[in-house]
Amino acid sequence: MLLLTKSIFSIMIGFLVSAVLGFFIVPALKKMHVGQRISSYVGPNHKKKEGTPTMGGIIFILGTIITMAALLATGKVSFTSNLAIVLIVFIGYALIGFIDDFLSIRKHSNEGLTVYQKLFLQVLIAIVFFYIYMKNGGQTSFVVGTLHIDIEMGFIYGLFILLILVASSNAVNLTDGLDGLAGGISVIAMLAFALISLMVGYEDIGVFCLVLCGSIMGFLLYNTFPARVFMGDTGSLAIGGAMGAIAILTHRELTLIVVAGVPVIETLSVIIQTFSVQVLHKKAFLMTPLHHHFEKLGWKETDIVKMFWIVGLILAMAGILFGVWL
Repeated sequence: MLLLTKSIFSIMIGFLVSAVLGFFIVPALKKMHVGQRISSYVGPNHKKKEGTPTMGGIIFILGTIITMAALLATGKVSFTSNLAIVLIVFIGYALIGFIDDFLSIRKHSNEGLTVYQKLFLQVLIAIVFFYIYMKNGGQTSFVVGTLHIDIEMGFIYGLFILLILVASSNAVNLTDGLDGLAGGISVIAMLAFALISLMVGYEDIGVFCLVLCGSIMGFLLYNTFPARVFMGDTGSLAIGGAMGAIAILTHRELTLIVVAGVPVIETLSVIIQTFSVQVLHKKAFLMTPLHHHFEKLGWKETDIVKMFWIVGLILAMAGILFGVWL
């Protein structure tokens, strides 16, 4: 009963803190003229959104940090090495996204950090992750009990960590293309990972997931259609990085593919499109990521978001079964 109360409390406080922060941050971002530049490639429906403030991920990032700090200070959650890793990845990827957004705004284009600059920063975070993980006796085996998979990876596990962090952060980033889409999918995925973490004995990580879940819900007050603010790379990279870190620490790497099924599908659509154009010289989709394909088919933005949320919820429920079963 105490755990249930703590869980509800975590979501509630995260939501309230973010909702209040958004009330002040959104107008502040407008005054600073940190508007998103929209490529004409995505069509007129998106072009009219140009000028909407970006970097709104600051809202739920600060909301999560403030709430977690309060819970740690009051002894409601214990500070562990696992929680330290999640916070480092979450804040580290938020900073990468913030720098990327800042440079994009400064250059008045959609080009921020180069691919190599991003990769270098992500490698640094992966090294810190791996160091703390190994120092505290983390296992370096890729294990899936029910499939009888147990592969000892040794120091190669550090590259495995980097791969998952880069893949998950970029997947959420690609999903962030419609008002409320990435935010809603992330709430569902984080709630699923919270339940998995709590059920397999990682209470500290579970509480973090719940706080982040509530904080993103508070952000969605300002991000659902018509969006008053976008999360930007600041928010999407932070969410994706945290999601990947949690999957690794709970040893549910395969579960991540199911729980984050929508971002995975969005990423696959881009890969398939690139392969089809370069090898077969024709498009597999009208436009990618996949949500833009449905826009080209004439679907309303809100209908696409609702459909993707429903698919995300179904996959998250399957992921919970899969994650606990493993």
